[in-house]
Amino acid sequence: MLSKFKRNKHQQHLAQLPKLSQSAADIRTLFSPAEFRQTLLEKIAGATRRICIVALYLENDDGGRAILNALYDAKRARPEMDVSICVDWHRAQRGRIGAAAAATNADWYCQLATDNPQIAIPVYGIPVNTREALGVLHLKGFVIDDAVLYSGASLNDVYLHQHDKYRYDRYQWIQNGALAETFFNWVKTNLQAAEAVNRLDKSERPSSPEIKNETRQFRQDLRGFDYQFTPNAGNEELAVTPLVGLGKRSLLNKTIYHLMPCAEKKLTLCTPYFNMPAILVRNIIGLLRAGKEVEIIVGDKTANDFYIPEDQPFKIIGALPYLYEINLRRFLSRLQYYVSNGQLTVRLWKEGENSYHLKGIWVDDEWMMVTGNNLNPRAWRLDLENAILIHDPLQELTEQRDKELALIRTHTIVVNHFRELESIADYPAKVRKLIRRLRRIRIDKLISRIL
Repeated sequence: MLSKFKRNKHQQHLAQLPKLSQSAADIRTLFSPAEFRQTLLEKIAGATRRICIVALYLENDDGGRAILNALYDAKRARPEMDVSICVDWHRAQRGRIGAAAAATNADWYCQLATDNPQIAIPVYGIPVNTREALGVLHLKGFVIDDAVLYSGASLNDVYLHQHDKYRYDRYQWIQNGALAETFFNWVKTNLQAAEAVNRLDKSERPSSPEIKNETRQFRQDLRGFDYQFTPNAGNEELAVTPLVGLGKRSLLNKTIYHLMPCAEKKLTLCTPYFNMPAILVRNIIGLLRAGKEVEIIVGDKTANDFYIPEDQPFKIIGALPYLYEINLRRFLSRLQYYVSNGQLTVRLWKEGENSYHLKGIWVDDEWMMVTGNNLNPRAWRLDLENAILIHDPLQELTEQRDKELALIRTHTIVVNHFRELESIADYPAKVRKLIRRLRRIRIDKLISRIL
């Protein structure tokens, strides 16, 4: 059982975090990918001073083109407006995993810049590490004037529900001048002005090997770049705290670690890829032993963006959803006692051929974290991540929070026993063969650390 000292240590960390005052009327939860797309386009069209888009990628497909065209239209209408985009350097210069070689997103940015010589919208490529497998820009958030639209989503057809399929995420529109200013200034100072960062909308740019030394220094610098702002809220009012971090000792990771044990009644968390760092698993076990409730909402393996249906050609990347399911089954087998007594609830999300990308943490009715962090070893150690922690001691956001969670649960089933999940013996032959080969050479442990 958690001692009072430990409980106080965790609560003390949260109490000491700097906070920005927030009006409940100025937080609006969006409840679907289509509403996210519509709101983003509306806000871009209505912007007057600044737009800063930060995402893992902005894809050259119908959804991505709608966003970038809207940005060009907004800049054309108000040439004095500051409009910029930040995406991952490596991801922008390759195609999708498993797809045939084709023109890259960076090629598209260059073409649009060439086609619109009077309109300058810089697209910055952020190299978080020398190789994509070792760290990417997983920082999220769109600053539009004095508001932040925060989501774990990137920008393409499925995240924006442009056509039939969608990838389900979370979306919060937060009107807060101080929050927007904090995020905007941090991106301008620490990302866009960095020596390792180059424009992707210009064809004359260095190769990744040519900037490897600058990239290594940039990565080192990023570890020390926390958000800078003047706090103006206490612990007895609705407030937000922006958090950013790279590496396992970051303030963001420390806050996630301290947030979870603060649950007096219930912890709820969402992750698309069940592969939690051991330190977070220990937090969950500690809560269960202390008699608290824990709810985990994770995507079914078929709702994973790497899942390949059996009637399609198999690629190695298609083994990932099965590896995550193996992790979940092992986790549940250890904690079946708490599943059976109702303390631990695990829900699997599945809805048609759509995919699941939700992440976040809810602690009682008091704390809520919106983040792009997948709560996995990659997020914990390799990627540049951020989040907004919302403190709601007066429960002013209860209606929005309950509606969001109810919608997330809509297409879920509860796992009552670990044997309800498939074992390796049940998997397709090619998956089974690959996983056993990976285990034999022990590379599955390495994969779990970087994916």
